Amino acid sequence: MSLPPHIKGLIFDCDGTLADTMPLHWHAWQMITQRHNLHFPEDRFYSLGGVPSRDILKMLSEEQGRPLDHIAVAHEKENAYLPMMAKVEPIHAVVKIAKENFGKIPLAVASGGTQNIICDVLEHLNIRHLFAAIVTSEMVKNQKPAPDIFLEAARRIGVEPKFCRAYEDTDLGLQAIRSAGMDAVDVRKLRD
Repeated sequence: MSLPPHIKGLIFDCDGTLADTMPLHWHAWQMITQRHNLHFPEDRFYSLGGVPSRDILKMLSEEQGRPLDHIAVAHEKENAYLPMMAKVEPIHAVVKIAKENFGKIPLAVASGGTQNIICDVLEHLNIRHLFAAIVTSEMVKNQKPAPDIFLEAARRIGVEPKFCRAYEDTDLGLQAIRSAGMDAVDVRKLRD
């Protein structure tokens, strides 16, 4: 797939975009929400793709009147997910775009995940080397659907946002890309 001539940088979400991790994350979420007696249906999980676990847990705790340490429980959720990482597969259509453009224009990752987990997933898929910058939830104040994470990724690869194309698999992520003034690609359409 050739890029329009004005595109000078590419930014990719990770979970559900480069890596087929969402079913594994859902399994980890089921374990944690059952342990803490929280109601979290699958459709809501997918609608909140790109929102950090700590933010989701804080929201669920407040909504359901179940006090918990959302930071500590987010670590529990990460620890439940880690053993499943060996099962992560690439999303071939999207990884192919990254590989085809590697070395031609700068590439970055902008993920609502945490730095250690996202870097581990990219290493597992043997694609970490493709990206000049990896921006994760800890590096910005406002999370998706705010544009901050995509703007920071563009800054780190030295490309103005209007010259970036970004790839996402969630409505919140696509909203963040458009708010950043970037060309948005919904990878759900590439997977069909």
